[in-house]
Amino acid sequence: MAVLRPFDKLPDLNSATILLVGTESGVQRQLAEALLREKKDFCINIHLASSLPLPSERDHLRPRIDMIAFVIDIKSKRSLKTVQASLAYVDVRFFLGKVCFLVTGVGRVKSCSIDMNAISKLGDVYCSPVIYCELELERIRVATAQRLLRILQICSGRVAGVTPLYFSLLMRSNAGD
Repeated sequence: MAVLRPFDKLPDLNSATILLVGTESGVQRQLAEALLREKKDFCINIHLASSLPLPSERDHLRPRIDMIAFVIDIKSKRSLKTVQASLAYVDVRFFLGKVCFLVTGVGRVKSCSIDMNAISKLGDVYCSPVIYCELELERIRVATAQRLLRILQICSGRVAGVTPLYFSLLMRSNAGD
């Protein structure tokens, strides 16, 4: 039960790896399928986990993880608690631009069981961007996949002149506008 570290393995040539962590496996699978359908010039590896830590017996098989997206369902307090508990198993260096919080179900604010301030505070405490979306709608799921793919490109070093930390700070400074 080890802590995930961002630079403990060498990167694979022409590929990037994203880890989607959250309790809603159906939503994660739909997002993963949307990510795979997008046109890209590199290979993408997607790992799904309901929580961290990841099983340690597979450490030697697991590739380097370039980005972690924590998926929080706005109508499930359990989802938020799982993400909060999982954060303890992530090395602090991941929070230098390689983590984002993906909040799903924002179209159902009336059935919301999580305080939106708690989610904003989570992004502030961990210096990571919060992306609000509605993954049940196909066009928004595709747009979210495109956005995550672009962030993954930056996190894996595929965009010249842009570091993950710089991009993360840029996203956070624009969020208040």
